Amino acid sequence: MRQQRNALKRFELYLPTLQLKQQQLQSAILQARREHSAVEEALDACAEKISTYRTVFNDTAGVNVVTLSEPAEIKTTMANFAGVRVPVFKAAVFPQATYSLFGTSAWVDQALTDLREQIRRLAELAIIERKLELLHTELRKVTQRVNLFEKVTIPEARETIRRIRIALGDRMTAAVARAKIAKEKLEARQRSGEPEVEST
Repeated sequence: MRQQRNALKRFELYLPTLQLKQQQLQSAILQARREHSAVEEALDACAEKISTYRTVFNDTAGVNVVTLSEPAEIKTTMANFAGVRVPVFKAAVFPQATYSLFGTSAWVDQALTDLREQIRRLAELAIIERKLELLHTELRKVTQRVNLFEKVTIPEARETIRRIRIALGDRMTAAVARAKIAKEKLEARQRSGEPEVEST
């Protein structure tokens, strides 16, 4: 009984911690989804801008804006959300673009800026999607644990305690009944003058 009560106490103390973590993860996922939507909107705006001059990409006087828009490095950092380490986008580092400002079309600078912005946003989107994946995985695990505690472990511990109480009550009742019977027999012997028989 003591063992089951102690176990139940531990379960009931641990469950609120799990539920709090579950709420924190749900909140982090909601925030990450908002970030995802904002980046997608920014990407759509970039694509719309680029579409206005994509047809003239070949007329760049030897400047390959697509190659120059490829990042040299994607910088990320790690953050902790409700005990889960997730990547956070910091920056996309691009190589220095060197070309003649006078020998290229006027729109090349803008095209390079817009393409780099699009690539930066795509990299950011990929990092957010990875973050969402990690948060969802952890939320699934925590939800399973919460369900296990709420629907299985705690009810089973309570049921075991209830059965132990019933068993102890039955034993106590049986012991009291045996004691009464023994007492009645003893009193009957004493009344009849029979000597007490000592049990060996």
